[in-house]
Amino acid sequence: MNFDSHLHAFDPLRRAQLQQRMEEHWPQLDACLQRLYGSQIEYSAFIDTLMQAILHASLERSKELLQLDTRRMQQAEWFCSEQMLGYCAYVDRFAGNLQGVEQRIPHLQDLGVSYLHLLPFLKARKGENDGGFAVASFEEIQAELGDLNDLNNLTRSLRAAGISLCSDLVLNHVADDHPWALAAKEEDPYYQAFFHTFADRALPDQFEQTVGQIFPQAAPGNFTFDASLQKWVWTTFYPFQWDLNYANPQVFLQMVKALLKLANWGIEVFRLDSTAFLWKRLGTNCMNQAEAHWILQALRSIVQIAAPAVVLKAEAIVATADLPAYLGDQEKQIKECQIAYHSSLMAAAWMALAEQQTDVLQCVIERTPRLPRQATWLTYVRCHDDIGWNVLRAEVAAVSESASIAQQRLQAVSSFYSEQGEGFADGLRFQASDPSAVHGTVGMAASLCGVRGRAMASNQMAVRRMLLMYALAMSFGGMPLLYMGDELAQTNDSSYLDDIDRSHDGRWLQRPMFDEVAMNQVHHADQASLAYVVYSGLQRLLEKRRQLPAFSAQVPSRLIRLPQSSVLAFVRGELEGGTNSQYMPVLCLFNFSELEVVLDQAQLREAMKMSLGLGADLVLQKGCSSCGVDGDVQFNAGSDDRIVLAAYAALWIS
Repeated sequence: MNFDSHLHAFDPLRRAQLQQRMEEHWPQLDACLQRLYGSQIEYSAFIDTLMQAILHASLERSKELLQLDTRRMQQAEWFCSEQMLGYCAYVDRFAGNLQGVEQRIPHLQDLGVSYLHLLPFLKARKGENDGGFAVASFEEIQAELGDLNDLNNLTRSLRAAGISLCSDLVLNHVADDHPWALAAKEEDPYYQAFFHTFADRALPDQFEQTVGQIFPQAAPGNFTFDASLQKWVWTTFYPFQWDLNYANPQVFLQMVKALLKLANWGIEVFRLDSTAFLWKRLGTNCMNQAEAHWILQALRSIVQIAAPAVVLKAEAIVATADLPAYLGDQEKQIKECQIAYHSSLMAAAWMALAEQQTDVLQCVIERTPRLPRQATWLTYVRCHDDIGWNVLRAEVAAVSESASIAQQRLQAVSSFYSEQGEGFADGLRFQASDPSAVHGTVGMAASLCGVRGRAMASNQMAVRRMLLMYALAMSFGGMPLLYMGDELAQTNDSSYLDDIDRSHDGRWLQRPMFDEVAMNQVHHADQASLAYVVYSGLQRLLEKRRQLPAFSAQVPSRLIRLPQSSVLAFVRGELEGGTNSQYMPVLCLFNFSELEVVLDQAQLREAMKMSLGLGADLVLQKGCSSCGVDGDVQFNAGSDDRIVLAAYAALWIS
């Protein structure tokens, strides 16, 4: 394409910069759009309109955001650093409104947060709205949370504090009261083409044979009959969320405009919601289709041209084998999202905690490929959503003796964390009417780890479990994410049962109001309080993490197989032949057992030799230091050195 004719509105310097970015990123964009829409009659007009939208957005970027673009292009892997820490919260639950979030910045700075994910704050559907994920407008802020001025003030204050704001961009669907849906209900053919609609059940019934159900209890099936349209509408998640039809290039165009407008409001990271579901194909499960990846690759190219400071994060809660594609392919020079949730690592860690063995967790790590350049995992313990055990089916099958045993293990772990469980966990099963099914799990991290009440004396083991889980998320290799209230060991909130719009959705169990009392205990250094112990424990781990460049996302984790089934071990950094102190090795050990485990140097060296093919002479030399759940430990080499891993211990040995 001849770009010169489109760049006349820019001054010479910016024209040259845009020309360079277009030449670099247009080939991928063009290839994806040709595959998606190239056969359509109006393709040339679509491309011209898209180009105008990209250039208009670039022209509208503020001086401050243009400066950010320049810095981020010079530090393309800024979000991969061991200095990064994410925090995730609902605006109203965390701080009341956007102005309140601005007042919480000192709290985030105290933790070392550099990335703040605020869950949906755009205008949502009236009444039931899936926690804000049923978006009624991409151009308005939810009234009770603030307005555009509040958002602009917040993004400026966050940038000044070194914190990037992440916003959800719901790609798969809009609310049934979004203007597009309302126009469709008025029989506007242009907007009806934005959705998947069917005059009868013939095709929906065929799709239902292979498409799974996300919320089988609250919203069974994938299609909803709309009385206004007198048609069936594709609604993967809830009846009030209408799936968008990305086979229509106008849908893609409008979503690009929404993304770029939000980027110019100061959003630096977009959590692209429900990315796996974007393309429908008869005879498949309508997940992870090639076209969904082409859409994401096209979006990546567009933001690299118009707003290169922006980072895309894929919310693809899929099996480990399907996950790497959402980060692109370095060998094929395919660039997709820069960040992806590592949901199977999260689920496998909870499974290890329940079973007190790490075979599934080790299998997940072994099957996790090395990250491409300029990409990272998002590693987390809990989030606003449920823990879905089915993402682990392949790994559980691989390490179990039979398919029936694999199924039994999944059923057992889902029961362990539910109201049926007899162990330490306090959680609920999610969206399953069959008590024998492998249902998801909901609950706050502290409750799932066994916290009961606020007395520290009775919660010592629960705190150790919680810090163990976060130590793994901080050291695996990615950007760790703190979920709101976890730093204070907040527990489940059952008050949602009294709200008719929320009582059917158990995920509200893990969305409590931020605990001001616990926060005051932390600020006043009440060392006997549960909140202070957990907060200071997390701070200690985070401070040590920031001192270890080997924890950068670009450094791979190399698994070590030990005979102790409850122990997970891996190494980050160079072991042999590495003279660059930037990546000095760190040995990471995690005991998922309630019992003490003893390792010795000879055993560890042999395991490392078998697993990595290395002599591993650097392990536990005189004066090696360790940071973990029990604080800092000093190891001294001798004839009978041992590492004693207490119950639920986590150690990073450098």
